[in-house]
Amino acid sequence: MSTTFLLNVNNIPRAVTAEGDKTLLSVLRDELALTGAKRGCNQGVCGACTVSIDELPMRSCLSLAANCVGQEILTVEGLQRDRVGAALQQAFAESGAVQCGFCTPGMLISARRLLLEEAHPDHEQIRSGLSGNLCRCSGYRKIVNAVQQAAQELSK
Repeated sequence: MSTTFLLNVNNIPRAVTAEGDKTLLSVLRDELALTGAKRGCNQGVCGACTVSIDELPMRSCLSLAANCVGQEILTVEGLQRDRVGAALQQAFAESGAVQCGFCTPGMLISARRLLLEEAHPDHEQIRSGLSGNLCRCSGYRKIVNAVQQAAQELSK
């Protein structure tokens, strides 16, 4: 049975009508046309569907949309209006950290949380902060460098 509820996505209240078993990923992509979060493994392993829920990176494929009422949801589409998110996007683009792009939204959301917690992370802290996000294209070097570049830019 479908119900209507309100989700706060990227600081915009959005009325959504969905069944109670719909995942946040499905609602974001199919109902709200926010396709940045990707459907990868659909089991919470790859990190491609990562969004921020109340400032914590969460797998949207494992989160029920109805359970997110009253929480702040940030997707990759909302990062441009966020100081840390915008710096990360710029650094990813400049350093060539975006290859096929499938993992990039989840990487950006996870990297944002890391930089909110640690202003000057070292390589190991960055690798640990991104550990729940898989990239099949790279050896992660450019991604780690991009996060360090963003941290340096934010500290200016």
